[in-house]
Amino acid sequence: MADILNSLVGPKPPVRIQLWDGSGFGPQSATQVVVRTPEAMRRVLFRPDELGFARAYVAGEIDVEGDIFDALELRHHLGSARPTRAVLRGAAALLRQFGPLPPPPPADEARPRGRRHSRQRDADAIAHHYDLSNAFYRLVLGASMTYSCALWGASGPEPDTAPSGPEVDAVLGAAASNTAPLDAAPLDAAQEAKHELVCRKLGLRAGMRMLDVGCGWGSLLLHAARHHGVEGVGVTVSREQADLARRRIADAGLADRLEIRLQDYRDVADGPFDAISSVGMVEHVGAAMLPVYFRNLFNLLRPAGRLLNHGIAFPGDPAGQARNRPRLGPLPLPAGRDFVARYVFPDGELHEVGAVVSVMQAAGFELRHVENLREHYALTLRAWVRNLEERWEAAVAEVGEGRARVWRLYMAGSALMFEAGQAQIHQVLAVRRAGGRAGMPLRPLFDSQPYNSPLHDSQLYDSPLSDTPSQRPSLRSRPARPAPDG
Repeated sequence: MADILNSLVGPKPPVRIQLWDGSGFGPQSATQVVVRTPEAMRRVLFRPDELGFARAYVAGEIDVEGDIFDALELRHHLGSARPTRAVLRGAAALLRQFGPLPPPPPADEARPRGRRHSRQRDADAIAHHYDLSNAFYRLVLGASMTYSCALWGASGPEPDTAPSGPEVDAVLGAAASNTAPLDAAPLDAAQEAKHELVCRKLGLRAGMRMLDVGCGWGSLLLHAARHHGVEGVGVTVSREQADLARRRIADAGLADRLEIRLQDYRDVADGPFDAISSVGMVEHVGAAMLPVYFRNLFNLLRPAGRLLNHGIAFPGDPAGQARNRPRLGPLPLPAGRDFVARYVFPDGELHEVGAVVSVMQAAGFELRHVENLREHYALTLRAWVRNLEERWEAAVAEVGEGRARVWRLYMAGSALMFEAGQAQIHQVLAVRRAGGRAGMPLRPLFDSQPYNSPLHDSQLYDSPLSDTPSQRPSLRSRPARPAPDG
């Protein structure tokens, strides 16, 4: 075991690696990676990549005691795992003792079936991730129930460099402690600021009709209706999300203005909408379906209406990054796709932002604004990790220890990816022109004022060349909406 691990991580790992018999190597650190059983290395011998380590961690055969972010520093110390004689002897000894077949994968591993990105397979993939427990998501996400990047610059310090350690503590604050109520966390204020930024970019105002594709638990629609007076439709293929979103809307007294449908984006047919939001949805669409996705949204949007697409993206040259990224180590690396695809987002696909913009423009949209919120997502993910770790026992009671381990690992690894620039997240604002009119001000000022100070209409909505609300069809004149599916 020592020979194998030494080959994988080198002789001087940044944290202590402890074996099941009490032996180990590395510094005496507050954080330890504990290999609890030889079964862990047996998995790695059969899958000597991130998936083997992921399975061992999810199964509880490898553990992290202490700071998960410190443990993931091991990714910088990974060796080439050359098959030295000592490594081969160790591997042979493990196989003789435990047999020549790999252990079965943990039950939490997804096994999607059917044609990729068919309606049914997409629904199954979404169910694997989202139909766990609404209570679990509230423990992790906080009272905002928003599963996308928050906007921290408007509600707290904005570090000039990638946030980590004490900087993160300063931003998140003591309100996220184990005894604090969930709705007291600064995370909720940061999510509210993100919702407001989306609404401002979309130019929302009273009387507009909005479509939110992949609406989650309805948080953005609730904000848009409360603060901007819109009517709205949200679509999701997650039954758990749809059920809770409808209850939240009813509790808010907005059921006459907001509608949640259990519906695939390909089946929405009751446009036009004045504005469309797609927040955290494009990652689930798939590269092959991007032209269909954006063409459908274009057809659902009125002329001079706006689309806001908010999605995670690879930076340029993802193939080059993949060649240079370490693939072995004592922990799985969420930077690769095996772990994420099997345990987190089945069939999820990330795209380079330029490719997304090209597909949007090919569908007929005109690009108006792009913003990268990479550092903001790092802060958001660290806040989620903190929530999960501080409410660990309650989270395990909701979804089981294996699934809770998946979430801890993937969110911590993703935070480090965003901090290092290995992943980005962009808000892309586009319009469907009405002839030569874009319905945009000459210089939009989305966030030049505090979020509790409304901007003047001319800064958010229409340029002198755009139509006015009185020239658009009234809400009563629009086609009747079909009954929700489900």
